[in-house]
Order: sequence, then C-alpha cells, then structure tokens
Amino acid sequence: MSDQPPWPARLSTQAAAAAGELPEHAREMLRDVLDIAGRDPWSFPPFDVRNPEGEDVRSAAVGQLTVIYWINRTAGRLYVVDVIWLGWRYDRSESPLSRPPRPRSPL
Repeated sequence: MSDQPPWPARLSTQAAAAAGELPEHAREMLRDVLDIAGRDPWSFPPFDVRNPEGEDVRSAAVGQLTVIYWINRTAGRLYVVDVIWLGWRYDRSESPLSRPPRPRSPL
C-alpha cells in the first residue's frame, strides 16, 4: 500500500449534475469508486484500450455505475468527465421508444 495521499477528484458540470440525481446508495458507490481511483488512478482500465495516447482517460465500472475520469498528472488530480448510472428512471413520454409501433403492411 502506498503512503502517498490520494489524488483528489474534481467533477465536471455534467458529472456533478448526474451525481446530484443519483439515489443515496449510488452516491455512496460513487464515493467508494473515486476513493479507490484516487489511491491508484491506473487501477481501472483505459476508456479506449486501442488509443495509446488516451491512457490517462479511465473507465471505472462497478455494477450499475460507471465513472469516466481523466488523470491530470500535472495537477495531481482526477477530473471526472461523466457519471453513468443504469438504474435511472426517466419520463418515457419523451422517449421515442414510448411511441406505439407502426402497423406493418401485410406481405
């Protein structure tokens, strides 16, 4: 275990808005994931493994939660780009999937 202090995390506007809408247990999960990432930023896999220049953009996925962050080596901090929670409920009336299917023509 390293004796260095953990890297602090800063959230983008989009990530902060998403984090604010998470259920309480998901917020706790987010804090835990950022705590792990802060102790060892390279412990999660790169966001795009095919891009060797993007090794500092990481994707931490745990259960229904995914956190995409950038390791800012110069500033010594993590910058959270986005937070994705697969358990969100949304107003389906605005979704194109909520429209009734079009009738099929007989073949």
